[in-house]
Amino acid sequence: MLSEGRVLEVLVDWNFWGSYKKNFIRRDDYFKKISNLCKGNEVIVIKGVRRSGKSSIAYFFIKELINSGLDAKKTLFINFEDPRLPVVIGLEEVNKIFEIYLKNVDSNPKYVVLDEVQYVEAWEKFARFLPEAKDVKVIVTGSSSKLMSEEYSTVLTGRHVDIEVFPLSFSEFLKFKNLEMKNKVDIIKERIKVKKFLDEYLEWGGFPEVVLSEGTERKGELLRSYFYDILLKDIVRRYKVKKVVELERLAKIYISNISTIQSFHKLKNLLNTSLDTVERFSKYMLTARLFLFLDNFSYSLKEQIRSMKKVYAVDLGFYKLHGFKVSENIGRVIENVVLLHLTRKMEFNPIMKIFYLKINSSEVDFVIKEGPEIKQLIQVTYVSSKDELDR
Repeated sequence: MLSEGRVLEVLVDWNFWGSYKKNFIRRDDYFKKISNLCKGNEVIVIKGVRRSGKSSIAYFFIKELINSGLDAKKTLFINFEDPRLPVVIGLEEVNKIFEIYLKNVDSNPKYVVLDEVQYVEAWEKFARFLPEAKDVKVIVTGSSSKLMSEEYSTVLTGRHVDIEVFPLSFSEFLKFKNLEMKNKVDIIKERIKVKKFLDEYLEWGGFPEVVLSEGTERKGELLRSYFYDILLKDIVRRYKVKKVVELERLAKIYISNISTIQSFHKLKNLLNTSLDTVERFSKYMLTARLFLFLDNFSYSLKEQIRSMKKVYAVDLGFYKLHGFKVSENIGRVIENVVLLHLTRKMEFNPIMKIFYLKINSSEVDFVIKEGPEIKQLIQVTYVSSKDELDR
């Protein structure tokens, strides 16, 4: 039973009009996109791999509004992951939380953030109700595996826009390390630090908490918990997977073979399982954003779908976690970084698509397509010295 006192206690702890004082590092691209989208009436759905910084991005946006003059009490942030709230929350409980806020804090809110909304049954009905009945801007956050657009689009048809958040890009990584590069001169001036941080980024990846953590032991603990939370909570629990051993083995095969083309037929033989199992598990890992897959480019959609997939990790820290040395496979690691950079760009360019191209023994790492046009072909090459570049 949700008491008014308990609800207010939770809300005070998570809101800027209460006792919440945490500072956040600005992630410019996401901030700009949310700012632009807030000019419309759609529900903004912020999703992505777990621990990629979705809640922090929402918090930063609200804090900037307050810094610009908005009364803090006009904002409401509900963290449904708070252990003081029921494990399963329905519409009745959400409405009660909202009514308690209206009664005790402000009767005319402007912005409501529903954080970790996957814990709320039929949350999309509440999210749709607020803009229509109360003229409130609604922002929703949750993990990609639990916020599948096909599941909420029926209720929010034409009323939502999605933003996918990824772990930090290298430029964001530098900002988190208090090293902001504004131009090429800055990069050259700070090239020793930049090189040091690039080595760290390639080794430990870009999950925000990992980046900010001190010590390799702590970083490793965080990455291990993220990897197995995605496998066990976002995949096994959600899809009721019985073949957990096969799922973990497939994930480890993929992480050890980043930036390579994989045959589902060969994998089924290697795992001694069915083709359907390999395809389903791969789809689950894509949905949970543990891995990303590229199709071989073809003008035939059928051929694209049937093609072998090229696999990439959503974060390079998982490569380190499983005992692989960056230096031994630096070319594939750099290619993975480039793919993540292109994928982030695709988030801000809705007509952009990424493929690889393999014809016989010839291969192009990335084919960039915008609408019907091929805009760019990219071949990733790593050289360790100027002499090697000259050759």
